[in-house]
Amino acid sequence: MNTIGTMLRLTIFGSSHGPGIGCVLDGVPAGIDVDRDDIQRELELRKPSGALGTPRAEEDRVEILAGVVDGKSTGAPVVLFIANKDTDSSRYEKFRAMPRPGHADLTALRKYGETVDLRGGGQFSGRMTAPLVAAGAIAKEMLRGLNVQIAAYTQRLGSVVDDQERTFKEVRRQARENPVRSADPTLALDMIHEIMEAKHEGDSVGGVVRCLVVGLPMGVGEPFFDSLEGEVAKMMFSIPGVKGIEFGAGFKAASMRGSEHNDSFQVVDGEVSTITNNAGGVLGGLSNGMPLDIKVAFKPTASIAREQRTVDLDRMEDTTIKVEGRHDPCIVPRAVVVVEAATALVLADLCLRGDFIA
Repeated sequence: MNTIGTMLRLTIFGSSHGPGIGCVLDGVPAGIDVDRDDIQRELELRKPSGALGTPRAEEDRVEILAGVVDGKSTGAPVVLFIANKDTDSSRYEKFRAMPRPGHADLTALRKYGETVDLRGGGQFSGRMTAPLVAAGAIAKEMLRGLNVQIAAYTQRLGSVVDDQERTFKEVRRQARENPVRSADPTLALDMIHEIMEAKHEGDSVGGVVRCLVVGLPMGVGEPFFDSLEGEVAKMMFSIPGVKGIEFGAGFKAASMRGSEHNDSFQVVDGEVSTITNNAGGVLGGLSNGMPLDIKVAFKPTASIAREQRTVDLDRMEDTTIKVEGRHDPCIVPRAVVVVEAATALVLADLCLRGDFIA
């Protein structure tokens, strides 16, 4: 299905090389500020940055088709549309017979048959994250009324790792000041080098986006099966290229003792908090008032210029393929704002369900 959410329901539509892409965001309360310029600023952060990204140059100008009058949501579904203006489908037909390693060509053909749209990846393309970012801008505005703020950054890019504990203010201040969305200007240069080296070799690199949320009230989430972690994880795995997610200490918790992992409680300024945040802001599937701390792992871009082994489905024999076209050597910097948007949409939905948003 192309719809997610319970009280705030997001439906995306379109495809990478069709006339356009967009979304319907249903459940936005009446009276929410919806500024097209704010949405556009978020979309700008998703655009490729020079030699670090794809040469495909989409304007990504968002149109608000319904649900907003005079800058305010009406309570009706908000409909957003983004036209595709720089498409080149000339290289994609051969992938029906020779599926690209790491792509959904083969699985999509098996599920949908010969009518499936493989141009630019079709409905499986990372381009489908543009309407997600646009909808996420509205969700961020909904959360702003609760003083909930979200900021993400590139924690790892290939072999370059930011192992420093970053504050929310530091991430908010630094991550949007460089093209790789690093919270450290020096590491940003190393990350840029990592991307350019992979590109020069006809290869690609992956990485990790870390997302921090502050101001989230205690008790957000709907256990058992709609836990805060579960809902966030489901949304993150809808983003093309995501292969893993952690909350707080994550997989490191498996090697810790309980005495190390347990976050001891304390009273600060009349409020209960924890001394550490190994739980990542979640206990029992509910937010615990501490910063929500999420790490999302992205695989290297599947489309690479190197020769790879594949199969010829017409002849049913092994062959090789080189993927030509316009592709990002690393999707991680562009994915930072996507992770923020995905997080905002889940939190806004859960806050509506829990009556935190009227």
